[in-house]
Amino acid sequence: MWSISKSILGSKLALATLLALTFFVAHPAADVAAKPKKAKFGTMKIQTAPGGLMLVIDGKPRGETTTEYRAFDLEPGMHKIEIKMPNGTFWKRDIEVPAGRVKCVVVNYRPLPPLPKSPCPFPVNVSAPAQVNDGDIITFNSDVAYSGTANLNYKWKVTPSTARIVSGANSSTLTVDSTGLGGHRIVATLTADDGSVDPACSQSAQAVSIIAALPKKEIIASEFDECNSCTFDDQKARLDNLAIELQNDPTTRAYVIAYAGRTSPSGQIDMLMTRAREYLTSQRGIDASRFVVMNGGYREEDSVELWIVPSGAKPPQATPTVKASDLKPARSKRD
Repeated sequence: MWSISKSILGSKLALATLLALTFFVAHPAADVAAKPKKAKFGTMKIQTAPGGLMLVIDGKPRGETTTEYRAFDLEPGMHKIEIKMPNGTFWKRDIEVPAGRVKCVVVNYRPLPPLPKSPCPFPVNVSAPAQVNDGDIITFNSDVAYSGTANLNYKWKVTPSTARIVSGANSSTLTVDSTGLGGHRIVATLTADDGSVDPACSQSAQAVSIIAALPKKEIIASEFDECNSCTFDDQKARLDNLAIELQNDPTTRAYVIAYAGRTSPSGQIDMLMTRAREYLTSQRGIDASRFVVMNGGYREEDSVELWIVPSGAKPPQATPTVKASDLKPARSKRD
């Protein structure tokens, strides 16, 4: 009986040893650390204010956002997020989601306040008298309806360039001298700008003023001197002055008109003419083409008129006062 019991006891010990070995294999000892498993996903939480905005992740619609977080499990890496804003624009970002981590995204939509209305473009008008006389000062006035806060810059341009600006080249009012511009017109152009680079904030306008032509001035001959019953020395002094005048203005000519008196000897006119001609050419060096010596007829006494004739003027006419039939010539000493 002992032997049987001994045999049974041995069998039980062998079975216990086998079970212990099996448990050891299936369940390692507690002091052996388990290796952590690598996460397959990351989580992105998205919240918007307001909610109800269309959401697209990596090109795929994901419904609408809410004012609370919505969670999306995504593969680790970069993901393209698109949210359509209430104004129709898209909020777009590329966001990286780490493996096993949570990435929170909050998008708040705050519409920008409306931009202030631009004061540009603004109307610009320029006014001026339609017609003025040569020599008048023309005033060009501008009317600029600008509602902005910037200080406007004014710049005028005037044509023709011979029109002289008197004042106001950099102000709202311009004055221009029209002297010498008769028969022409003056155009004044104003450019007003607010100093910005916006083309709409630079406006131009112009006005035209016609300059009436001066009446055409008649060019006439003028009497320079007259000598009645003069001695030859007196006449020479007057011819000296005439010669100086001709030398000062090469465009003029001179006329010498000789008159004999009622009782002058015969041939008196020829004598007066000859000595005037010879004196101007021989003594004063005046070219004979620069003057004309005329027989003026008869007056009460001997007379010599000196005339200056500008270019284009009509020559003077003789003005005798005594008829040839009324002459009473004095006898010469030879008679």
